[in-house]
Amino acid sequence: MENIKLDTSVQYVKGVGPKMYELLNKLGIYTIRDLIEYYPRTYEDRTKLKNVREFNKDENVLFIGTLIKPVTISYARKKKIVSTVVIDEEGNRAFLTWFNQIYIKDRLKEGNSYLFYGKVSFASPTRANVDSCSIYELSQLDKVQGLYPIYSLTAGITQNYLFKLVTSIIIDKGILLEDIFSNDFRRKYGLAEINYAVNNIHFPKDYNMIQTARNRIIFEELFLFQLALMKMKDIEMNTSKTNVYKDLDCSEFLKVIPFELTNAQKKVVEQIKEDLASEKIMNRLVQGDVGSGKTMVAAIAMYIAVKNGYQAALMAPTTILANQHYLELSKYFEKLNMKVEIITSSTTKKQKEKIVERLKNNDIDILIGTHSIIEDNIEFNNLGLVITDEQHRFGVKQRMKLSAKGNIVDTIVMTATPIPRSLAIILYGDLDLSVIDELPPGRKPVETFVVNDTYNQRVYNFLRKNIDQGRQAYVVCPLVEENEELDLNSVEKLYEEYKKEFSNYSVAILHGKMKNKEKDSIMQDFKDNKINILISTTVIEVGISVPNATVMVIENADRFGLAALHQLRGRVGRGSDASYCILKSNNRSAISRERLDTMRKSNDGFYIAKKDLELRGPGDFFGIRQSGMPEFKLANLLTDTKVLEKTQEAVKDILKNDKNLELEENRKIKETLLLKFGEQLGRIVG
Repeated sequence: MENIKLDTSVQYVKGVGPKMYELLNKLGIYTIRDLIEYYPRTYEDRTKLKNVREFNKDENVLFIGTLIKPVTISYARKKKIVSTVVIDEEGNRAFLTWFNQIYIKDRLKEGNSYLFYGKVSFASPTRANVDSCSIYELSQLDKVQGLYPIYSLTAGITQNYLFKLVTSIIIDKGILLEDIFSNDFRRKYGLAEINYAVNNIHFPKDYNMIQTARNRIIFEELFLFQLALMKMKDIEMNTSKTNVYKDLDCSEFLKVIPFELTNAQKKVVEQIKEDLASEKIMNRLVQGDVGSGKTMVAAIAMYIAVKNGYQAALMAPTTILANQHYLELSKYFEKLNMKVEIITSSTTKKQKEKIVERLKNNDIDILIGTHSIIEDNIEFNNLGLVITDEQHRFGVKQRMKLSAKGNIVDTIVMTATPIPRSLAIILYGDLDLSVIDELPPGRKPVETFVVNDTYNQRVYNFLRKNIDQGRQAYVVCPLVEENEELDLNSVEKLYEEYKKEFSNYSVAILHGKMKNKEKDSIMQDFKDNKINILISTTVIEVGISVPNATVMVIENADRFGLAALHQLRGRVGRGSDASYCILKSNNRSAISRERLDTMRKSNDGFYIAKKDLELRGPGDFFGIRQSGMPEFKLANLLTDTKVLEKTQEAVKDILKNDKNLELEENRKIKETLLLKFGEQLGRIVG
């Protein structure tokens, strides 16, 4: 393998055939760089080389052994092939056993010494048994002794295989990464050189080395993350707008809605008014718990935009949610002689052509829709305000494409995914944050219960009682089809069970594999109370409002994050009737019980989000992948907040002196930023 580069496919590495290449792809390893940056998830302590007489039952040991006999092969029950060797160290013997690994016979030779690592299954003063050891040549002692990396795997790839692959690239071939930071920068922020960090994350000798390496790699990940966020906001932050709004009076709109705004809504409306009246482009995140009234705040912003001569657009993640917004908002706007239209995947070509023509002629004031509204042929006459609902469901690129349909556009993004305020301020940097932290009066908290399968009949009886009173119910589960490997109730299996149990009632099924028209039709029937029980996957998670649905049953509730459970629970309790959420789980682990207990005790989305982060870690809680951001390999947005603050300071410092990253010392930073964040940043830093 000559002329190895970081972007060379890993399939050209010795020991990687077509099958192994496919398996490595499952781990996200495609190139040499991916392999180098595939960091261990934890470590085994192999610092001490033990003698056989020091072995203790159930401990993992690193030891050298000399074979005193050839490998023997025997057959156990169910045709298991058992390979056994006997080693002797100063009169102390150990029997090493492998199951169904026939190659052991050719690998180990009588009289030779090898390095082994494995778990002791039996130990006495004169004899020990060790099962399924890893085998190394004595020459590998320096690489293996120490803190041994443990990687996340997929079926077909072993720790040993991955370790050898990483070793062959970093140690044997000596392939290096180019450091994106200058010596001065590293000194200023106390960072190790990148290849020192890479070596010590994969082959550490002690925990201090791991900490130094992790700190460097985490800093770089969070630095690039912060830099990308700030560059995305750069245009909005530094552009003065021409559409400074003069008329901010919304009293006419408030007269046509049948309720009074909460104090929290009023506060956010005032913040939006200030933005619209300023010379800086508005780029505001409106956070609010399920049912807090974000849509009404957005409607007021659209009303003000139209009064000032601009068009407004509202983009929702699903057809169902877009329709819901349209039906709710159009009845208010029509009373004010404002023209509202909707475009989704269900809109016919002929209808779309008419809407496009009217948009261009300024005959439509407000356009509501799904991602269909960012199609190239959709043109506005004078777009001034863009609102994106459930912002984490759209990529950055999609949001930018919608904003680009106007000359200078104010933006509001809304989300019901609560992020602790202190973390949101760090994450979103200079994007202004509004929080609607109050529910409208009359909204009753949803009573929540945690049960296991022994309660099935009681759950059925409870559903029957509510349906007989004219109410409706959701039943949600994680899978579409049954999977033998996972003991989870699939939506199809549940549908059959519920049809049988509730044969006198209307039961329907809904999942993401259905066509949009079919999904919309079922959801409409549910809203019209033609369906008593809706068996569904999480496609009902975002924003659907059916006030008559009062019971939510969530199967295998332990399989969902708390934020997702809270979103799902928010589908009930939307009317004035008492509502209930039943979380079903047979998982008895302490963490699982604690998580579900959090749901039982609290209806506060912000408290639940905080607990979710504590118990589960950020994962894709923030929708990082959906937002066009890369997933972090090591950084954790919850535990690494101090590093995050430090990187924010570093990014501001660099941009203050080199706004467009044009200096030679920042060349590699710019290249890496584009490499990791792709084309959505191209027009900003390219």
